[in-house]
Amino acid sequence: MSVCGKIFWYKDPFRAFLISTCGVPTDLYDRYSDESKFKIARNILSDLDRMGDDGFLIERKIVTELCKLRNIPDDNVPDRKAAIEALRWLKKLAAEQKLVAEKEQSESEAKVNEARRRQLALAARAQRMEQLRSEFAAMSMATTVEEVQRRGYDLEELLAQLFEAHEINYRRPYRVKNEQIDGYFGYKGFDYLVEAKWRSSSPTESDLAALKRKVDKKLTSTRGLFFSMAGFRQEVVFEFTRGMSSNIILMDGSDLILILEGHVSLLDGLELKIQKAAQEGIIFFPLSQRFSM
Repeated sequence: MSVCGKIFWYKDPFRAFLISTCGVPTDLYDRYSDESKFKIARNILSDLDRMGDDGFLIERKIVTELCKLRNIPDDNVPDRKAAIEALRWLKKLAAEQKLVAEKEQSESEAKVNEARRRQLALAARAQRMEQLRSEFAAMSMATTVEEVQRRGYDLEELLAQLFEAHEINYRRPYRVKNEQIDGYFGYKGFDYLVEAKWRSSSPTESDLAALKRKVDKKLTSTRGLFFSMAGFRQEVVFEFTRGMSSNIILMDGSDLILILEGHVSLLDGLELKIQKAAQEGIIFFPLSQRFSM
């Protein structure tokens, strides 16, 4: 660590470099702060050696950060030539020992592994979306009374899997006292209660109001997502929002088809609907107005 004695003249920049830049524990440095810079460095390295792998990582960080320097960090150094030569010697030694190259290689490998993980995640999502499309197609073909009645519950499960495929934690249907909640998810700091309906008729104003009452009983960060396969009548939405604020957004069957068919991602669809509701007060903005089949 004689290099540190040559490139730092005062202790303050030396201390800041070791603690703030290299991650040396403050209490470790302060233990030897009254010693000379050379003794401080020697004692710190000795203690780091005794720390095992954690200490080794900090030692590697110190060498790496010193090798990154393109100039002398302390302008008060009296012999700049000697300081520059000391840095060059350290960089040459580090290159010979592959101390920095190994770290750079490790970072490169980490980036490759992260890219591979993302590719696998995208492939898994694509496969899951294909399965959901098949399940939705089967649900749409329901003919018997029993199948029609069951597809409402199947829709709740499909929505849960759709959100999970997009890495959004989703809670399946549950009850709170005398309230039935069809689903719940968190998104960008807000909590959303879900109402999911697959009926032949579109929701009434009282249906929308029922979800709003559930939402209003919860924390102020709570919003609602009303999903209706049959869509929403314009006059119902108008009457529901007239003269009052709304904390719910609406999604219909056409929106779901666009998402399942891959014309728009669930995240982009949610983002657009939230923006329209927040910025313009439009709680039902069909995704087909922005994304085409």
